[in-house]
Amino acid sequence: MNRMKRAAEAMASLSIYKGILQRTVPKAFYRLLWAENRETFLRAWGDFFAALCERASSENFAEHFTSTALYDENGFSLAAAAGKTAFASAMRDAVQRDLQIIVKLAQLTPDSLLESCGFDDLPPLPRWKCGKPVKVLSGTPGEYLSQMAKYYRKNGCGMYARYRAFIWRDKKILPVVHPDPQRMSDLKGYEVQRNLAIGNTVAFLRNLPANNCLLYGDRGTGKSSTVKALLNEYYSEGLRVIEMPKEFLMDFPYLVDQIAAIPMHFIIFIDDLSFSREDSTYAALKSVLQGGLASKPANSLIYATSNRRHLLRENFSDREGDDIHHNDTLQESLSLSDRFGLTIGFVNPDKAHFLDIVSQLAHQRGLDDFLPQMEAGAERWATVHGGRSPRVAQQYIRDAEAKIRLGQSLDPL
Repeated sequence: MNRMKRAAEAMASLSIYKGILQRTVPKAFYRLLWAENRETFLRAWGDFFAALCERASSENFAEHFTSTALYDENGFSLAAAAGKTAFASAMRDAVQRDLQIIVKLAQLTPDSLLESCGFDDLPPLPRWKCGKPVKVLSGTPGEYLSQMAKYYRKNGCGMYARYRAFIWRDKKILPVVHPDPQRMSDLKGYEVQRNLAIGNTVAFLRNLPANNCLLYGDRGTGKSSTVKALLNEYYSEGLRVIEMPKEFLMDFPYLVDQIAAIPMHFIIFIDDLSFSREDSTYAALKSVLQGGLASKPANSLIYATSNRRHLLRENFSDREGDDIHHNDTLQESLSLSDRFGLTIGFVNPDKAHFLDIVSQLAHQRGLDDFLPQMEAGAERWATVHGGRSPRVAQQYIRDAEAKIRLGQSLDPL
């Protein structure tokens, strides 16, 4: 049996890490190794090389191929991510064997495949470079298992090791490849409010009591940005965020079923939350927050943002209607927001606070020399753009910085 077919059989025999066969590059490589005739071989070669190039891995095939093991969700990676250190001997042997196979496969060069494929006078074919495996799978084969277990404990497993932000769509948790890079250092003002959110999140990550959180208040004050910044500050400690659009709240039981056994901490993020009385998702969220059969698992919290403190839209006619039990109706309108253990209010800044935010942003961008002009310009900008808020301050600073860098005037709009 030639080298290529031995490699194909070894790849087919993966057990714990068989999931990598579903990844694009390993799947294409697998088809190449099993190619039985000249045409199939040539097509498979082209498909495999194209897949490598699409992932910018033609110069380091080994790194990409072995990295698929880092993100594989299997019995070993799940247990290791949960902190387990003792594994059955049969599993240990299987993991060790699979990892050795993966590393050896990653070392197959284009020349070695062409020499053992059995096809003569092939046309010139594109070549890839093997490079080196990921650092976790360097060293001796005897070190692979312990190094991988340590990696999973720190980073989690599956797509939750590769990505930090997700969105719920079509009853699936889908990764956000390019999440908002917002950092806490980019957010100015509202330190008291943000510290409340930070403290609650840190307690959650340390498996201490923590509350669902409602961030409410005026638009543009940084409610959603605070949640995004929390993710970027604490994802390395096992925090992940899943955004769940309000219209999909009825799917909540399906979502929690998918994360309940994952050994990480999840914030389920519901942005811009408010309801009308006819909204069927209102009762669904009440049930989720407290008292429903499909309650959230211990590894998750709900963080919601809203422009409304009480979430349920009210009209004067609601208060003056003919409801016999008017007080019960009023209590119903307040009961949802009361089910968030932590409520944090964000209100528009006054002039002094607004200009302080502008000053901090200007200092962060090295624009202190232009601050007197910028303060006047910021007030004019706020007048034209809907009032003072951190969002308006950010927008003004971006506009002012561009003009300064281009050598343009900061004169009135």
